[in-house]
Amino acid sequence: MIPFLRPLTSLATLSLCLSSLLSAADLRIGLIGLDTSHATAFTEILNDPKSKEYVPGARVVAAFQGGSADIETSISRVEGYTKTLKEKYGVKIVETIAELCREVDAVMLLSVDGRPHLAQARPVIAARKPLYIDKPMAGSLRDVLELARLAKEAKVPLFSSSSLRFSKANAAIRSGSIGTVTNAWCGSPAKTEKTHPDLFWYGIHGCESLFAVMGEGCLSAQRQKTATGTIETVGRWKEGRTGIFREIEGYGGSASGTIGTAAAGTFDGYAPLVTQVIHFFQSGLVPVPIEETIELFAFMEADNESRIRQGAEVTLKEVLLRATRP
Repeated sequence: MIPFLRPLTSLATLSLCLSSLLSAADLRIGLIGLDTSHATAFTEILNDPKSKEYVPGARVVAAFQGGSADIETSISRVEGYTKTLKEKYGVKIVETIAELCREVDAVMLLSVDGRPHLAQARPVIAARKPLYIDKPMAGSLRDVLELARLAKEAKVPLFSSSSLRFSKANAAIRSGSIGTVTNAWCGSPAKTEKTHPDLFWYGIHGCESLFAVMGEGCLSAQRQKTATGTIETVGRWKEGRTGIFREIEGYGGSASGTIGTAAAGTFDGYAPLVTQVIHFFQSGLVPVPIEETIELFAFMEADNESRIRQGAEVTLKEVLLRATRP
């Protein structure tokens, strides 16, 4: 069960007391990847006590730019976000990840492109720094498995998640508010990027919500299309449970359990995620088991294989076996 922290209202009250003071015990956070709005959003939440979403306990102090030249929405953003971090928040920009690790206590890997995540994570793991990897954890299931292996061998705390996982609706269901979930659907936009399997790029948000409420035990994925041409992927879980990802314009969903039904898949901003990340850095307690994250990526990779096979059902066992072969 996910160890959620105090309600955000309590955090907001605490931040008023702290106002402009930052404790000497605040963690020094380093960022990798200044090609996403998460870089400035997370920094505001941590560095600005006046922010309505302020989360105390840590401060972003250094960053490595990154950026992917073959993804326009990545490389075109680096300069602007770098300027904001330097001029507004006083963040030090470093030339290498190794240098970053010498400046900080923990690292947030935010690069919008999942493909370089494995290479970018290697020096962080070698430096024994706790590591949070923003979605997607990697650009392939194979790289997700390798990241998990490296962190386990080095005994380095590691987790990855979308902010959607920690919404109040998903948290309540995960905590048992409707009993054991028997079936659910969760949706999000699903814009794709040719360098990644379809759902890795943006559909991961809805998939993360789906796994937050369904938990582990997914057996297969089958890509379908709605009458309007949007993605609908049916997941088959153990014990006859069913979880469905749907491509929709916003964020939402519904879950049915053994003692009721509830709305699911909502988005409550970034503060719930950042709160979890800071607690993770402070405690070493992983809020999302790596086994569940691996299963999530196997589901999304099975979805992509099902698309290639024109809607055939694809088991997670198959794609996991393929990802472990040399």
